[in-house]
Amino acid sequence: MNPKITYNVEREEKKPKTIKLSIILSLSLSVAIIIAILYFTVNEKTIDTLLSTQIKYEFFIIAILLNILYWFFWGTRMKILVNTMDKHLNLKIWESTKIVITNMFLASITPSMAGGEPVRIYLLNKDGMSVGCATAAVLGERLLDAIFILVMVPFAFFIFKELPGAQEIPEINIALQIGVFVFILFLVIFIYAIIKPEKTKKFLIWINKKLSRFSKKKESTNKAINRICTEVDNFSKSIFVFTKEKKGLILGSITTIIFWSTGFLIPSFVLMGLGLPPYFVESYFAQILLLVIIMMPTTPGSTGVAEGSILLLYGVIIGSTTNPLLGVFILLYRFITFHMNFIAGAIFMQRIFKSVASFSMDLVKKKD
Repeated sequence: MNPKITYNVEREEKKPKTIKLSIILSLSLSVAIIIAILYFTVNEKTIDTLLSTQIKYEFFIIAILLNILYWFFWGTRMKILVNTMDKHLNLKIWESTKIVITNMFLASITPSMAGGEPVRIYLLNKDGMSVGCATAAVLGERLLDAIFILVMVPFAFFIFKELPGAQEIPEINIALQIGVFVFILFLVIFIYAIIKPEKTKKFLIWINKKLSRFSKKKESTNKAINRICTEVDNFSKSIFVFTKEKKGLILGSITTIIFWSTGFLIPSFVLMGLGLPPYFVESYFAQILLLVIIMMPTTPGSTGVAEGSILLLYGVIIGSTTNPLLGVFILLYRFITFHMNFIAGAIFMQRIFKSVASFSMDLVKKKD
């Protein structure tokens, strides 16, 4: 058999196995940690509390609807960024929302949820944007998220430290400090890439040369350099267009606040469904701190880390890590915000790519 064909076959077989392993690892970690939390928090008192409490199922339904609304607000923001950066592309809200839902599958099985970015870039590229413009739109989302989170983190620290028992959990403070450092580091790198496009080109060309030594699929040096230069120029141009378009920047910022705030309301409605106080303010800022932690590159989809952090944060908010309903809350909350997103993303991924394991950035290169 032709060695080139053999390599491609092995590569295609290896890719689904890698994704399947990530799926198994992500779901296994999430389920295992939730079971462990339930084991240590569910007891006779939990059963008695559930039996004596009037469960308000309408609040669970509202929480699910808020999660769906969260998808649409995310899609709306993407539409605003895309239409601001590319005046010739009129992306519809439903189309951008489908892209957002699809991206959630790979985001759920990759550290820092970074796997969703290539999916969004590919689908925007498929809709008519250049790879550089699509990359700028997707990284523009990350930039808006980073600015929003960094502005809110000091308030979140202040609110959280005022809660009784917060000082007894030094692990959270350490994790948050690391998370903020990582956030700022990536933000600085991102801004530098915008301000110094020529140095960015040189760096990417150098990386390409180093990586090409290990690749059996060779690409001519001139072609690679031209492609890198073109996409960096498209990226820089799109970012500058976006920052100069005050209307798009303002709308994108407002939508960012709305879309995150919608998601941050979900745990409060889950709490009310269980007959507990909503803790709207405390819960909102706990979500900021949680977001900082799960954005760090740790486990696939930050599973395990997220559940453990929720246990600590909401243990403080509710009053005690031994609260009889804390484990039940984590189970319901993670189902709505993680497993529901995972399932919806897998369905849309299957419909678009015909397989949840078929996506590859090679598709972008071929399309472009």
